[in-house]
Amino acid sequence: MLDYIKGDITELTPALVVVEAGGVGYLANISLNTYSALNGQKTCKLYVYESIREDAHQLFGFVEKRERELFMHLISVSGVGAGTARMMLSSAAVYELEAIISSGNSSALKTIKGIGNKTAERIIIDLKDKVKVGSGESHSVFVAGNETAKEAVAALTMLGFNPAASQKVVGKINSDKPSASVEEVIKLALKML
Repeated sequence: MLDYIKGDITELTPALVVVEAGGVGYLANISLNTYSALNGQKTCKLYVYESIREDAHQLFGFVEKRERELFMHLISVSGVGAGTARMMLSSAAVYELEAIISSGNSSALKTIKGIGNKTAERIIIDLKDKVKVGSGESHSVFVAGNETAKEAVAALTMLGFNPAASQKVVGKINSDKPSASVEEVIKLALKML
């Protein structure tokens, strides 16, 4: 199993990164938190999780071990797949999710797309004693104008949302908050879609 990949960033979007190491380009799915940390960087060390199934072989990348650990806890819960776990990690910072889970706040979990009543309760029951609550800050990167909207729509589409609906929601967010970063736009859109 791979633990981490260290190399040059050759491609970066809010949903994925390609890291070239040893002449091989590794494509990894990432959360918005990891995207924010990598944005503007030329090289990185990415902690990875390999998801190997009959129909797919995917890498998920994390800039911090703590985010990977929470991702692995989340996918251990019945009914939470890798896509849902990544969506959760894109909707809130790691320390915020840890606090929500450890405090048993199922209503906060239900605001995340794809998380219903039963899943929120299952996550809390299964993980309440496993997650450690710490402190931290989310990174914020500001990008101007239409480029922000394009990146946000592309990321939402990669996450499986309808492109037309994504454009509509992102357009509204962009007009309400023109100085919002790509990360902020996507987080707001995830709550509206």
